Amino acid sequence: MKNFKTLTVAESEALIAEQQPMILDCRDLKDYKAGHIDNAMHVHEQLRDTLIRKADKSKPMLIYCYYGHASEHMAEMFGDFGFQQVYSMAGGYADWKEQHKL
Repeated sequence: MKNFKTLTVAESEALIAEQQPMILDCRDLKDYKAGHIDNAMHVHEQLRDTLIRKADKSKPMLIYCYYGHASEHMAEMFGDFGFQQVYSMAGGYADWKEQHKL
């Protein structure tokens, strides 16, 4: 059973506006530095492990990658570690950029 939900870009924007989720970018560092969603954190191994140990598991978490595939795997992992409101953005940063004309 899936322990995360998949959101469209529009649904992700609403989540960001309404609930200020933790936003995680799981693309490589070069692409993160080239552009990312405001307030997104680049997920690297140390941050991932720190979040698993110390983050508020009840706070919403939005995860995105390039096209929405890798973020699903990461969302499932965080859900397995007890995070209660985990979301993967379908279409990833590619759809975000397209819809925001970046």
